Amino acid sequence: MTAEATRQRWLNQEVRTPMSNPVVHAEITGTEPARLRRFYGALFGWDAEPGDPVVAAVSAQDAYAFNAPGDSSGAVPVGIGGGVTFLPRAVFYVGVDDVEAHLAKAIELGASVVVDVATRPDGGARVAQFADPEGNVVGLAGPV
Repeated sequence: MTAEATRQRWLNQEVRTPMSNPVVHAEITGTEPARLRRFYGALFGWDAEPGDPVVAAVSAQDAYAFNAPGDSSGAVPVGIGGGVTFLPRAVFYVGVDDVEAHLAKAIELGASVVVDVATRPDGGARVAQFADPEGNVVGLAGPV
């Protein structure tokens, strides 16, 4: 299959089956968040300063920088953070209307909890993370 045929197949599938709960946020964390910010700043021009609100189980409070998508159509924001006690990983967050209910359903389907439901310090959102049956970590984000 050619690259153009693959692209058309993907585009056609997207039209037939729209995503009901879109990816709304992604995070990249590691033990050296300043190094990650320098790396992604040099690679993509992501230059947010640390200090954005974050759930303590996700990143050290003073190490988290939130990169808003700007004018890019369909883009999602990316947070970069972590700290010496955090595992390196990239996580995307799915926007849901009820974080607790979706985490419970994920567990019922064989997932395990990585970050239990928590509210950001500024009260702006509730988040959770789970590991799917293969070990991939996925986040949930929703209203308080």
